[in-house]
Amino acid sequence: MREDCKHFQSRTYDNGEVARMCELDLAPEAPWKCPDDCPAYERRLADVNWSHGSLVTPPPEDEPEGFDASSIELLDEAEAIVNAVAPNVIDEVSAQREKEDRRSGGFWKRFRRR
Repeated sequence: MREDCKHFQSRTYDNGEVARMCELDLAPEAPWKCPDDCPAYERRLADVNWSHGSLVTPPPEDEPEGFDASSIELLDEAEAIVNAVAPNVIDEVSAQREKEDRRSGGFWKRFRRR
């Protein structure tokens, strides 16, 4: 991945795992590499936090053997499935919360004195 691109993002989790991604989702082979001719590549002019300490994002893991175009297509299909299901899950959770609020006397019951 081009870490000097303004669309590059990385997140380090508590367990030490690092996620590298393109915020525009234009790197189908993320986290290993960006397309050579990416139309959205823009060099980062300044870093967001302006201070650099001793903590450095570790280098990405090696690309797994056998990772090819069919692997990218499979990952794209999996992402499409998750994206298709997510709105329904959010709606179901919201409906369940509203139902629980109605059963318990509503939202304001939480703030009444006992």
